[in-house]
Order: sequence, then structure tokens, then C-alpha cells
Amino acid sequence: MTTPLTSITPGGPVRGGVVVIQEAFGVTGHIVDVCRRFAAAGYHAVAPHLFHRSGDPVLEYDDMKSAMSLIGELTAAHIDEDVDGAVAALSAASIDPRNTAIVGFCMGGTVAFHTATRLDLGAAVSFYGGGVANGRFGYPSQLDVAGQLSTPWLGLFGDRDKGIPTEEVEELRAAVAHAPVDTDIVRYADAEHGFHCDDRPAVYNEEAARDGWARTLQWFGTHVDVTRAAGTD
Repeated sequence: MTTPLTSITPGGPVRGGVVVIQEAFGVTGHIVDVCRRFAAAGYHAVAPHLFHRSGDPVLEYDDMKSAMSLIGELTAAHIDEDVDGAVAALSAASIDPRNTAIVGFCMGGTVAFHTATRLDLGAAVSFYGGGVANGRFGYPSQLDVAGQLSTPWLGLFGDRDKGIPTEEVEELRAAVAHAPVDTDIVRYADAEHGFHCDDRPAVYNEEAARDGWARTLQWFGTHVDVTRAAGTD
């Protein structure tokens, strides 16, 4: 089954590619806007529609019942298939996986982490990805596989996130320090889960969102091979 993709290309030179993984509400307007922002920064952005096997809905942010039902239908194998399809689409656009980053939000942050243990990409960033101590979607816990990271990984977390205790974040910090690639974790003292989404006023934290975005672009700039992306091997 072919994975539907939202794909947005830069108007000028391409620095590399980025796979953008959705939150629990589908490929929302916010996720599309994130793709546009990456494209404005020079990255060909593709967002795989992970709910496509369930009709590809886009949910309201207060419809947690439907979100949890859709999440319950996801499997690690299907998610990996969709991520691989997005990476393949970028490869078809002449962007090597080493020139490709992955970034995810909420459940997408979990996916970005596990992709970083499975594929050798340029960079990975997780915004408040759960499943630190207990696995999700059939993936092991992040703590269990932290040492297997093969892609440089940055984790961004809010201390007020009710679903990801700071104690677990610090355990993860210690665990990823043993990975054979660069890793970093940043905590925002006043941020809640979903702090990057400016379409959710109840949880949006402008200061944390701006800092997290700047760190994401810096992480990409450090680890994505822009020389290869430019086709000047």
C-alpha cells in the first residue's frame, strides 16, 4: 500500500530532506505549516499520513477519543513502512538518506526516536515523544534501545508534560549518552505537552517553541551533509 505524503519543496536551493511525523490528530494544518517552514529553510519536507489505513482523518484537537482509537490501530511495522516510503520519496528526488532528517511531534516524536535506531539518517529530532519507559505501537521502550541510536538525535521535552515525567527524561539522557552518535536533550521548565503547536493556545509556549525550532534547524545544520545534498560529491 502506497503511503500518502504531503510534500513541500523549497523555492530555491535544496539543503536536504526532512520527514515530518504527525501528532495524534493526523496531518493537520499545523503539520502542513511545519512542512512549509522547513521548505522555507531549504529542506524538501514530506509528511507521511500515518492514519491512511483508517481513512486518513484529520481530527479536532479536543477529539482525544478518536485520536486514541486511531493510535491503537497503528503498528510499528506499518509506521516503519510509511516512514520508509517517505525516505524513498526523498531519495527519488535525489536526496540521499544521509542528507535526510526526521522530526516528530507527540507520537511522531516516538516514531522519530525509533527511526533513529533503525536507519542511518542525517539527523533526528523528537518533540515530546512518549514511550520513554514503556514501549508504544509495538516498539520497545526508548530506554531499552537508546544505545542503538544510529542517527544523531535531539530530544525536546516540557517539564509540565503530564505524560512524560522529568525523571524518565533524565533516565533517557543518561541512556542515550552511551549511543555511538551525537545526542542531546533539552528541557523547558514552563512547557507542557504539545508546546510547539501554535494552533493549541491552551498548551502553546511561544518561548519554548521558538527555541526548540531554532535548535532543530541548528541540529540539522550540524548533522545533515549539505555538501552531498547539493550534489557536489
